[in-house]
Amino acid sequence: MRTKTRKKNKINVVTLGCSKNIYDSEVLMSQLKANGKEVVHEEEGNIVVINTCGFIDNAKQESIDTILDFVDRKEKGEVDRVFVTGCLSERYKPDLEREIPDVDQYFGTRDLPHLLKTLGADYKKELVGERLTTTPKHYAYLKISEGCDRPCSFCAIPLMRGGHRSTPIEELVKEAEKLAAKGVKELILIAQDLTYYGLDLYKKRALADLLRELVKVEGIEWIRLHYLFPTGFPEDVLDVIREEPKVCNYIDIPLQHIADPVLKSMRRGTTKVKTDRLLQVMREKVPGIAIRTTLIVGYPGETEEDFEILKQWVEQTHFDRLGCFAYSHEENTHAYQLEDDVPPEVRQQRADEIMAVQLKISAEFNRKKVGQVFKVLIDRVEGDYFVGRTEFDSPDVDNEVLVKADYLRIGEFVKVKITGSSDYDLYGEPVEEEISYS
Repeated sequence: MRTKTRKKNKINVVTLGCSKNIYDSEVLMSQLKANGKEVVHEEEGNIVVINTCGFIDNAKQESIDTILDFVDRKEKGEVDRVFVTGCLSERYKPDLEREIPDVDQYFGTRDLPHLLKTLGADYKKELVGERLTTTPKHYAYLKISEGCDRPCSFCAIPLMRGGHRSTPIEELVKEAEKLAAKGVKELILIAQDLTYYGLDLYKKRALADLLRELVKVEGIEWIRLHYLFPTGFPEDVLDVIREEPKVCNYIDIPLQHIADPVLKSMRRGTTKVKTDRLLQVMREKVPGIAIRTTLIVGYPGETEEDFEILKQWVEQTHFDRLGCFAYSHEENTHAYQLEDDVPPEVRQQRADEIMAVQLKISAEFNRKKVGQVFKVLIDRVEGDYFVGRTEFDSPDVDNEVLVKADYLRIGEFVKVKITGSSDYDLYGEPVEEEISYS
């Protein structure tokens, strides 16, 4: 028979999935702390809140496995209560309540006040913009909008996050100022689609306007852009990247595919010709810009010819950073009506082929950096190295610089001369000389 723990209540927030979930967990934790609750992130606690991901099959399975693990711990008396929130819960709440009834309660992505009340806390409106950050203290995510209005056939995000809603510029600036006061030096702007920012509030795409205000925040040295949709891309953003030293020469633009029949079926609103033109404009307006993209292979109806077009395009385009995922057939999406006709093993083989091409490209880019000096932000110590990143690299997903030194301060910028390279990482040593870029 399970018995309740006799410890003082400690709420453990467990975060799964993307950076948007990290942000949401940080907001939740800030609200709980302001209510006098003891709260930790992915540490031991007798009350557990699991912030789930429901995007693709692998992420959903990880969320389910995590829920089952904590339910098991609850049965053993190791935790007292288990609550589930986030995208998986928003999308599959009735199914989850039926299949895993031992969870105390399920909440959706827009149920924060209700979740807080259940945890014995009040939602404090005056805390809007306050977060208990879980990332290293020198960088933080800044979510500039919620939801998405795009019609992409394969994506279930609008089902889980709702329509697009921008946060006003003045609120984001205040949030950035608070983060800077806590020692944050790098802001990573996130949303389902950064390029849509402002259309609902200002009746125009206002990402460039937002950036021009954020660069004024003292203490912030890098501003990085994640998830820019290619259709309707506001080219004035490129002018800001070129003109403002604080805005990293880096763009994360998920292109998903390049073969026209696949793009049309995906409802991406673009073509190969338009995509190539946009990439050309990016590189012309911002020489040396690092472009990261993500691709999907094995989409319904993707032929061998479509895949070969994609593979050759990757070889020719030379993305600085690239990720490739096997298609996941998601219920209630437009693509779910299509026949899922590419076998799982073929999807994975195609993904592996794309990543093999990208590995060679990455290795070539890295070799060319040997001998150059870069500004590097030190993230952590690992073994015999201090590990950092250039402005061309985002945490957790991109390349790193392994620096050999007696001592470097975490969260500080260092000039590093590159002395060696591997497929995805650089090696270097600190120097006292001017920073140069190729």
